[in-house]
Amino acid sequence: MIKRFCSVFLVLSLSFGLLFTQTVFAADNIVTAARVWPAQDYTRITLEAGKPFVYKMTQLKNPERVVVDIDSVELNPALKSLSEKILGSDPYIAQLRVARFKPGTVRLVVDLKAEVKPTMFTLPPAGEYKYRLVLDIYPVKDPLMAMLAERVPDENKQTTQASAEAVAKTSPKLRIDTTVVTPPENGTPLPEIPAEPENVTPLPDLLEPTPANPQETAVKEEIRNKSPDSNGVRLITIAIDAGHGGEDPGARGATGSREKDITLAIAKKLKAKIDEEPNMRGVLTRDADYFIPLHGRVVKARKLQADLFVSVHADAFTNPAARGSSVFALSEKGATSASARYLAKKENESDLIGGVSLNVKDPVLARTLLDLSQTATINDSLKLGKAVLGHIGEINNLHKSHVEQAGFAVLKSPDIPSILVETAFISNPEEERKLNDEQYQDKLVSSILSGIKKYFASNPALAKTKLALE
Repeated sequence: MIKRFCSVFLVLSLSFGLLFTQTVFAADNIVTAARVWPAQDYTRITLEAGKPFVYKMTQLKNPERVVVDIDSVELNPALKSLSEKILGSDPYIAQLRVARFKPGTVRLVVDLKAEVKPTMFTLPPAGEYKYRLVLDIYPVKDPLMAMLAERVPDENKQTTQASAEAVAKTSPKLRIDTTVVTPPENGTPLPEIPAEPENVTPLPDLLEPTPANPQETAVKEEIRNKSPDSNGVRLITIAIDAGHGGEDPGARGATGSREKDITLAIAKKLKAKIDEEPNMRGVLTRDADYFIPLHGRVVKARKLQADLFVSVHADAFTNPAARGSSVFALSEKGATSASARYLAKKENESDLIGGVSLNVKDPVLARTLLDLSQTATINDSLKLGKAVLGHIGEINNLHKSHVEQAGFAVLKSPDIPSILVETAFISNPEEERKLNDEQYQDKLVSSILSGIKKYFASNPALAKTKLALE
C-alpha cells in the first residue's frame, strides 16, 4: 500500500513538475509586438519583448529557408501574427511559419523566394521600444548596386580593424549578441515544424524568376531618356534622403503626424520636380517605409556617384513654440549653436532606434568614416545650404538666418556636398499643419530645387566617371 502511494505521489510530482517547468518557460518572456518591413533593399522582421531574447539562427538549403529558435518565450497571438504579416509582394520571403518546437522553445521558419544573406541581432531598449530581436533578409546581390560593385577599387575591398572601431564609436550603446548555429556536420537537417493547418498557407512556386527591381529599371530608364544636350552638359544626380523610416518613426506631432511619413512625401515630390529638369535626376535613398542606417544613406549616395546629397527632416524641439525652417551642413569642429547640437544628437540616435547591426561591414563605409579630408566638401555644402535657405525663406519663417553646422552622421560624405533641411518643426501645431498640406509641400520642394539650381549656376558640377548601367 505504501509502495503504491509512493508511486502515485512520484508520478503526480513529476507531472506537476513538468507542468510547472513548461509554465515557467512559457511565461519567461512575452512578445508584445511583431513587425515586418518589406522593401526592395531588404526585408526586416522585428520582435519586441520585455526581456532580452535568447536565440539561434540557421540557414538551410534545398529549399532556401532561415530557421530561428527562440528560447524561453511564450507562443502567444502577437508571435503567431507574424505569419499573416508576410505579403505576397515581399521580394524575398515566400511565407513564415511559427510553432512550438520543444518545451520552452518557439521556432520560426522563414521560407524564401531566392538565396539571401540573413543577418540577425538583438537591440537593447531605445526610444519607445523595449528589447528587440531583428532579422534582416538581404539579397545576395543588391539589384541596384551590383552594377557598380566592380567599380570599387581593390584597395577598398578590405575592411580594416580601424574601420570597425570607427563604426563602433558611432553607436556605443549598441550591444550585439548574435548566436548562429550551423546544421550538423553529417548533413542531417534540423527537424521542421509540424504542419498546422491554421498557420500554414500554400507555398508559391519557388522556381519562379525574381521580378525585376523597379528601382533599378527606373534608374536605367532615366539614364537612357536623359542624354546630355547639345552643349555636352552631363546628367546631374541629386541624392534625396527621406529622414527616418521603418522602425524609426522620427519625431511626432501633436496630432500624431510622424516625421518619417512627412519626409518621404516631401522627398518623392522633390524627386519628381528634379526629374522634370532636362539634365538632372533625383535618386531616393528610400522609396517606402523602411529603415536605412545613417551610414547606409551616405554609402548609397556615393555608389550612385551623386553630385549633391539633400536629407529631408521635420524635427521636434523641447519647446513647442519653436518654429521655422533651417538648413544644416557638417561641422568637424563642433556645433554652431546649442540647438544645432541638440538636433544633431537626436538625428544621430536614429541608428539606436531604427536598429543597426555592427556585424555588417562595408568597404565603402570604411573609407567614408575614416576620410578626414572634408574641408573642401564642407565649404561647398555651406554654399549649397545658403542658396537653399535663401529660397526657403521666401515661403516660411527661418529658425536661423544662416546655415548652421553640427556633427550630423548622415552628412559625412567626404566627396559629396551635403545638407540637411529641417523643413519645419513638427512639434509646433501650426507648422505640423503646414507639413501635412500638399500645397506647402509643393512650395517647399520648388524652393529647394531653386536653391540647388542657384548653387550650380555658380558652382558647375565636376566631371565624373559615367555610370555603366547598361
